[in-house]
Amino acid sequence: MIRYHFLALKIYFHFVATLLLCVLLSSNAYAESAGVGVKIKDLSRISSAKENSLVGYGIVTGLAGTGDSSRSLATLQSVKNILQKFGVNVPLDEMRSRNAATVMVTATLPAYVQIGNKVDVNVTSMGDARSLVGGTLLLTHLLGADQKIYALAQGPVSVGGYSYDLNGNITQKNHPTAAHIAGGAMVERRLDIDLVGADNTIEYYLYEPDFATADRIAKALQALVGPDNAWAVDAARVKISLGASHNSRQKNLVPLISKIENTFVVPDRPSRVVVNERTGTVVAGGEVRIAPITITHGDLNVAISTEFVVSQPFSVIGTGEGVRTQVIPQTDIAIDEEQGIAVSLPNHSTVAELVAALNKVRASSRDIITILQGVKRAGALHAELIIQ
Repeated sequence: MIRYHFLALKIYFHFVATLLLCVLLSSNAYAESAGVGVKIKDLSRISSAKENSLVGYGIVTGLAGTGDSSRSLATLQSVKNILQKFGVNVPLDEMRSRNAATVMVTATLPAYVQIGNKVDVNVTSMGDARSLVGGTLLLTHLLGADQKIYALAQGPVSVGGYSYDLNGNITQKNHPTAAHIAGGAMVERRLDIDLVGADNTIEYYLYEPDFATADRIAKALQALVGPDNAWAVDAARVKISLGASHNSRQKNLVPLISKIENTFVVPDRPSRVVVNERTGTVVAGGEVRIAPITITHGDLNVAISTEFVVSQPFSVIGTGEGVRTQVIPQTDIAIDEEQGIAVSLPNHSTVAELVAALNKVRASSRDIITILQGVKRAGALHAELIIQ
């Protein structure tokens, strides 16, 4: 009997230990997902790894009478040039077609894209076309800033809208003269990116420059590559030295960059309060503090109404000379002053606590925005107030 009790007790302790281990692992995963640490690759990028913009001039055909009119000489000339490449020579003054439109084609070339990869393109009308629905983009060269061809675009366009008109009645949704082609361009030239600089260092640029965050990234990398091999240049740059004997062609360069970019750092976030006056939205970090302050806010409504009364006098004696009809305005002024709301906040209060207190007294979103602006002007809001 004692043996069975001991076995049951052993199984129970094993179950409790397993449960505690699961709780510990889940709490660590939650802490990581809650934003305790952010990967360096989410805060910065390698200096040489940047996107490049491409642009090209093309023709969209197959439009059902919604293309450019004959007034667009660029379209007629472009169509004439395309036909000449196929041995068809049509005089410019005899070309009549509204099934084609001249467009500008734009795309973004990622940093590490390779030849044969596909990228998305945007197509926008240049002439007086009414819609690009149902059109197909002909082969278009996409050029970089150096006027070299980096990609070729072609394919049916996808328009997220429409425009129909009949007898002067027009029905339109979104912008039918702007279209998109998913994977519509094929890369023909790759970018030559040198990960290692001339001084045998790798440099990272922060997306949001901040001295504290740059210092934390440098200290995190010092634990990885050595105390003398990583440092913050300024608020936007962090350098990692690879050593004098390092060769950028060595196989350990990619694993090193992978370790660097997957290192967790707690960024220093600036205190900001973002206010959108159009929608009445207030976004603020929970740690934004407010100095001790008392807020009183009330509404004074003044309503003025005017009613015009026509006076029609008449004369009993005499001929009635000098008697005329008179319009007399009668004005009524009503004043309705609501009782002001008073909110008192203790020391070290946050914006979240202020908004919660204002919501309890049923302050509207517009009132909250106005109060935040007043608190900022009073010097009690220790954060940057951004009004959109």
